[in-house]
Amino acid sequence: MNFWEKITGSDMTKEMKAFEARVKKLPADYQAAWEDINTNIWSYTNFSGRNLMPILDGVLGLLEEALADGQSVQEVLGDDIKGFCSALAGIDGAKSYRDKWREQLNNNIAKKLGK
Repeated sequence: MNFWEKITGSDMTKEMKAFEARVKKLPADYQAAWEDINTNIWSYTNFSGRNLMPILDGVLGLLEEALADGQSVQEVLGDDIKGFCSALAGIDGAKSYRDKWREQLNNNIAKKLGK
């Protein structure tokens, strides 16, 4: 990846298009699960989102293997997609960007109040 791709994010765009091409080969229930995961996992990103690319690749690989083994989406992911995404992002205590901002704001207010 060169500097220009890193700055513009075109490398991530290419990778996401490749993911979407792989997802289109999956059945509808797997595609719906992918959309739920894709929606929920982005709250755990760093500034660029590059930290999620290996995670998304791994999840898509998991879905493809589960399909090949004849497992249903519920058998693999369970019913709690948000919990699954939280576990992927950092097992216990995974913080979303909102949690990080809230903690930073609370710390700043505590400093101003002299605590």
